[in-house]
Amino acid sequence: MSIYQHFREEEKEFVDAVLQWVAYVENSYSPKLTDFLDPRQQYIIRSVIGNREDIQLSFFPDTNDMERKRALLFPPYYQPTPGDFQIKLFDIQYPKKFVTIQHPQVLGSLMSLGVKREKTGDIILNKDQIQIIVAEELSDYFTMNLTHIGKTSIELIPTPFENRIISEEEWQSKVSTASSLRLDVVLGVIYNISRQKSQAFIKAGVVKVNWRTVENPSYQLDEGDVLSARGLGRSKLISIEGKTKKEKVRVEVGVLK
Repeated sequence: MSIYQHFREEEKEFVDAVLQWVAYVENSYSPKLTDFLDPRQQYIIRSVIGNREDIQLSFFPDTNDMERKRALLFPPYYQPTPGDFQIKLFDIQYPKKFVTIQHPQVLGSLMSLGVKREKTGDIILNKDQIQIIVAEELSDYFTMNLTHIGKTSIELIPTPFENRIISEEEWQSKVSTASSLRLDVVLGVIYNISRQKSQAFIKAGVVKVNWRTVENPSYQLDEGDVLSARGLGRSKLISIEGKTKKEKVRVEVGVLK
């Protein structure tokens, strides 16, 4: 039985990377640090490693309110510390009295630097406070080059991780049932819209799964998938909890309020 049959075709490359990380830990008997992983990737790496005793797995930040995390694979003898995850937290200082900065503007400015998304973690906003989490190995690059968000001059101030602010974003979870795990079906369940309307959103190219536009209504969702639909907001398929007596799928979903 091939391990790939448990995952999507487009996820094969990431599964291969996970297998290489596992082999590295096995052969070198030393830890392996990943870039930032989205929730679906975190699910995949957990699934690939499973209950192996010779490979341990840990994530950081290790709090439920954080979405993007670095993973550390390590042999049983190793005792990881927060410093092993090589994460840097910055406060963004800007003229708060005169300017309002939103999440898409921060992300756009980060990506305009030519840095891969995998090198950045969560962008945290709470009222007029903004913090970003980045890979420590690129922290000097961000400090020197991220000097503006849009037309607004900003400054990055290194901040101890224990001073992290809590995002004002709030996820509301619910357990529901769906006739299948098709994208159009689950989207309709999450946002309480008709299947016809959810299909229209998908075919219009405004729906993303794990930050990738998906225009196929029959696309099969899986645990850990993050969805976004323009005009509807962001949501995620937290868990798949089996089937009901009527053969419907019981799912736990989260919606960003």
